[in-house]
Amino acid sequence: MILKSVSRGAKNLFIAPIQEELSTNPLPLTDEAFSSMPKATCQTCGVAVPVPLLTEHIKSCGVMYVGSDDNLADVESSEPEDRKSDMHECPVCTEMFTTDFIEVHASSCVERAGKEVCNESIVIEEEQAAMPGPSGTCATATDDWLTISDPTKAISQCADSFLRIHQTESPLLLSMDIRKSPAEQDMALISFYKRNHVEWGRPLNCKLEGDTAIGQGVTRFFFSTCMEKLKSGFSINFANSNVTRLLEGETGHLVPSASHFLVESDMFMVAGRMVGHSFLHGGPCLLGISPAVIHVLLGGSPETATVTLEDCPDLDIRETIGLLEGESILSDKDKQRVQDLAHAWDLPWLTEQNRRWLFEKLLIHAVIGRVTRQIKQLRRGLKETPMWTLLTQRPDTVALLFPEEGAGNFSPEVLLHRLTWPCEDSDDDDDCSVDTKCRISGYLRQFIANATPTELTNLVKFWTGWEILPPSLSVEVVEGRYPTASTCFETLRIPGHYKDYTSFKCDILACIYSCHTGFGLV
Repeated sequence: MILKSVSRGAKNLFIAPIQEELSTNPLPLTDEAFSSMPKATCQTCGVAVPVPLLTEHIKSCGVMYVGSDDNLADVESSEPEDRKSDMHECPVCTEMFTTDFIEVHASSCVERAGKEVCNESIVIEEEQAAMPGPSGTCATATDDWLTISDPTKAISQCADSFLRIHQTESPLLLSMDIRKSPAEQDMALISFYKRNHVEWGRPLNCKLEGDTAIGQGVTRFFFSTCMEKLKSGFSINFANSNVTRLLEGETGHLVPSASHFLVESDMFMVAGRMVGHSFLHGGPCLLGISPAVIHVLLGGSPETATVTLEDCPDLDIRETIGLLEGESILSDKDKQRVQDLAHAWDLPWLTEQNRRWLFEKLLIHAVIGRVTRQIKQLRRGLKETPMWTLLTQRPDTVALLFPEEGAGNFSPEVLLHRLTWPCEDSDDDDDCSVDTKCRISGYLRQFIANATPTELTNLVKFWTGWEILPPSLSVEVVEGRYPTASTCFETLRIPGHYKDYTSFKCDILACIYSCHTGFGLV
């Protein structure tokens, strides 16, 4: 301010260079430079200090830092002999201080001790977090699955390691009433997976209202239903349709629906959570996704994706784009169809020179460009589960976690090899004769040998709760009317009253196709 007033607004200011060294040592408080300044007495040392320097003086006043050993020595050396005798022990650090300073020291000592205890407790907590707990779990997932050569074992190890982290937490509850309409049942699933800030690694309890089924089989039923709904559609009227499909297209070439309404409703976030949650609990995978969509989902560029005409779910658009394939001469009508589609997607006119280029651009936009937001939302849902970590760090597991359509099917020979047939001398089946057991076993063997892949898949789903073939399956011949299944124990119970294969096949087909509607609904 002084320079500004003297130099008339600091417009003509010139600073001359100093040719001598200036002393930077602080002036003593008794210097004449402070004589005209207002002063205040320091409450600690009793010295009159200029008010502008009082704050800095308090910081450097030796009495304020009695917690330091060096300052403590300075204070003690400056104390009169008669006051050194009046010493008291600090209850925190057990050091000796005079009566005047003990209260000041105690306050700072308590604060310092509290910080040390806090820091020590943090270190202890971090060490405990890295150590196995009472249940043998760790606070962070182990990375053993990164070094396992077998991708199948790596998938199982990764899921198990994350589940062990949260096994002591309160479980998630998934409930659905099978007595209600299909729309209400689907809404129960969607509502469960629409919740935000959920740790999907927590234990899961599944309950089917209106059915007596309990246990692991019910959990399998839920995950199998979720994967089936993602492929076939939810029975909900979202966009003036009785069935809302999140994935569209041919088998093996499924792509996300281009509906903006589904994006605004976070339905693809729901889909990602369903897929990741099923992975955590060893459930079925989502089959038949287009390889081009998987490529972009995992961070690949749409330009480098391998897109085919079969990936385009809209048959009209596919037919229009297909006109550009090859080198056949297009009619004026066909050219107009291509021009209209290109203009709708802000692409240039069709010429002889850009025909192949335009074909690729139209195809990429039809398959990937229109569903970019959907793919991003699906990725966000996967990132909430450990499945995304596995996909990105173990690329060799991608083909197993997103298998092609039909990859999960199994041959009749494999299914028959894993069957445990009724024992002739079993005490559990005393009501059934050996002839009855052999006859029913023969009917089941004949059905499996001649069943279609879809029928075999539904049979295993009815048998175990989902379409994943377990290491072993059991068969029992019992008294009853219709075949039933104990999905928790992976046991199929077949009545022994069948006298011909035709009636047996009719009932077994009716049972296995009821697996989509719940337990006990034959």
